[in-house]
Amino acid sequence: MTSLAFAPGATQSVLGRFYVWLATNGLEILIWILAGLLIIRFIRWGADGYAARLKTQFDSSDLIVQTEDAKHRRALVDVVAWTLIVIVAIIVIVRIALILGVPVTGLAGPGAVLGAALGFGAQRVVQDILAGFFVVAEKQYGYGDVVNLTTTANGTAEGTVEDVTLRMTKLRTGEGEVITVPNGQIIKATNLSKDWARAVVDVPVPADADIALVNETLDRIGDEFYEQKRWHALLLDSPSPLGVIDLELDSITVRMVARTLPGKQFDVSRALRIEIVRALAREGITVAPGREVDAGGGPPATLADEAGKARDS
Repeated sequence: MTSLAFAPGATQSVLGRFYVWLATNGLEILIWILAGLLIIRFIRWGADGYAARLKTQFDSSDLIVQTEDAKHRRALVDVVAWTLIVIVAIIVIVRIALILGVPVTGLAGPGAVLGAALGFGAQRVVQDILAGFFVVAEKQYGYGDVVNLTTTANGTAEGTVEDVTLRMTKLRTGEGEVITVPNGQIIKATNLSKDWARAVVDVPVPADADIALVNETLDRIGDEFYEQKRWHALLLDSPSPLGVIDLELDSITVRMVARTLPGKQFDVSRALRIEIVRALAREGITVAPGREVDAGGGPPATLADEAGKARDS
């Protein structure tokens, strides 16, 4: 009977202590959580605002492509923001543990064991982070670059860089697909838009064609193409033939190259291919039967079709 008499008082005492804890420690934990979320939101707002400002500056300028410095700064800001968010999250978690009375110093031993276990289990994550650090530090590629990545699985991923963090790289392909590649799995990174790019067009002509006339025609095409206002801004110099690069029984392949602004080699090579085929058709030179004019960044053109278009135009 005595225990029953004091039960209501004991219940009220427990509730009272709980209310006191909510008003003190519980409120402090809530404040730390809200503060952490606000700081993380502020960091993301700053990074997104900086990216938007870079885009606005680029859109309002006369530049056709972004500078290497701007692309690197965009990637660096994303990495710094991600690192700060992780630091804020760790600080909030440690502080909450202290408020709850968990002895942080006493967790050193179990933490070492847990860290070793995670180290063996998360080797790939550590590898990704280290690889991502060197990607950013060495300026291998940045936001907006067109890259071709070779992975450890002997696969390739090609597209435009949309995001770079310490752990992964996101690419947007020409078909609109998003490819996420862990940085630790990249064994070779080919940057197709670093400083300048090269447009390459391989033209197969019959083996009995006059090579001197072909080279003369290609030289003239290069000069005329360079003077076109639409393409002049994308070219660093006039397209020029490199000469014969392949010799077969029934055909000879002549290569023509041009230096372009970063990432514009595909547009230039496709347009240059059409000009070459039409000009050769006017000179009475057709492409080798069964062969195609190969230009990077676009589907190959069959010689007969392009020659027919040239005669019709």
